[in-house]
Amino acid sequence: MITNPIGVIALSKREIVRFMAVSSQTILPPLVSSALFMYIFGVAIGNRIAFEATGFSYLGFLVPGLMTMHLISSAYENTSSSLFIARWHNHIQEVLLAPLSYFEMVLGLLAGGIARGVMVCAGVYGISFFFSPMGVVHPFLLSYFIINIAVIFSCAGMMGALWAEDFGMLNLWNVYVIIPLVFMGGVFHPMTMLPPLIQTISKFNPMFYLVNGIRYSVIGVTDAPLLSCVVLSLILALGFFFLTVYLFKRGYKLRT
Repeated sequence: MITNPIGVIALSKREIVRFMAVSSQTILPPLVSSALFMYIFGVAIGNRIAFEATGFSYLGFLVPGLMTMHLISSAYENTSSSLFIARWHNHIQEVLLAPLSYFEMVLGLLAGGIARGVMVCAGVYGISFFFSPMGVVHPFLLSYFIINIAVIFSCAGMMGALWAEDFGMLNLWNVYVIIPLVFMGGVFHPMTMLPPLIQTISKFNPMFYLVNGIRYSVIGVTDAPLLSCVVLSLILALGFFFLTVYLFKRGYKLRT
């Protein structure tokens, strides 16, 4: 329950202003890389591929995957860098001493990750219109998945920032866990193109369900049961959020 809405809004504004002040580093790079992915894989190469797995062009299949990939990375990077730098410079004490509950602290920090993730995701979708204009089949479902995914990885970023002792450790989870799982979750390929064994293994990859949730929302096609995507994303969002609140409440690496 929120008892200090003004404090939560103030912390949220600080987090949003923080990444907007360096938008050339936080917003622009994923948009540029998405444009290159769409051109190279979707246009230059995709037009030469007989892609009949979904009934869409390869570019149409690729766009939702890119939206998910950059949504995940933007949400994670925003909260992980913000909280880690606050710990590194010890100005996290300002937040801890503020009249905010731990629930409200996490909520305020979370707002920045969600805002950046949503802006980047929308930007990637907007860029796709320069290559292949496409509508959204299920806009409300798309909003549901975007918010859940942003919450999951914003909280994951905060947990990573609490765990890390230096900048090398901060990037460890993103480089060696999150990015490989996202790539293997079907961003660039449908699961039907993989060997049966790999298809079975992919069903244990949570990114597979998140990517397919976004893809179904945009183009109406999914390799995973929709109900599984809906339920898993909600469970992960709630679980990661309350685990982050618990870590704040314990003072895990926040108090010396």
